[in-house]
Parts: sequence; C-alpha cells; structure tokens
Amino acid sequence: MSEASTSTAAGWTFLTNHAHVLFCIAQDPEVRLRDVAARVGITERAVQRIVTDLEAAGYLTVSKEGRRNRYQVHYGLPLRHPIERHRTVKELIELVVGSRG
Repeated sequence: MSEASTSTAAGWTFLTNHAHVLFCIAQDPEVRLRDVAARVGITERAVQRIVTDLEAAGYLTVSKEGRRNRYQVHYGLPLRHPIERHRTVKELIELVVGSRG
C-alpha cells in the first residue's frame, strides 16, 4: 500500500493537501504535477488548483523552463492560520521533510 493510500484510508490527516503539495515541490522544484498528484493521493487537477492558490498567495513562483515548470518556494513567509502564523514555511518544511540541501 502506498503512503498516500495509507494516509487516506484513515479518512483524515493532520496536514492539508496544500501542505503536502508544498512538501513535494520543496523536495523537487522540477517535479511534474502528475507525480505530485500520485504522491499526495489527489487528482492532477486538484494539484493544479493548489499550485494556483499557493502562487496567488505568494508562497510559490512558477517559471517555465523549456517544456517543464520550475517552482520556487518562498521559505521566509509566515504560515497562514493565526495559530501558526508565528512560524515560517521553512520551519514547517524542515519539520516534516528535513532541511533543504
């Protein structure tokens, strides 16, 4: 059973799909959205909507390199909810997936 299947079998997770998509992109800035969808366990269209949300809120910048997209995470921004606003994107990513490079 895959990681995504295991987590969704329980019916809920502690983190949102927005966070899961951000983790995937932080780990591989050139990742294909279909690969993110498979890892997170949601549709590619849902990933596209999440990337659009993250970009509109300033958490991501998307640039085209040839036929591929490259994503840049803006690590210094605060998290959105008032309960966690005192923490940054970098802190969340490092907590869950480890430090970058």
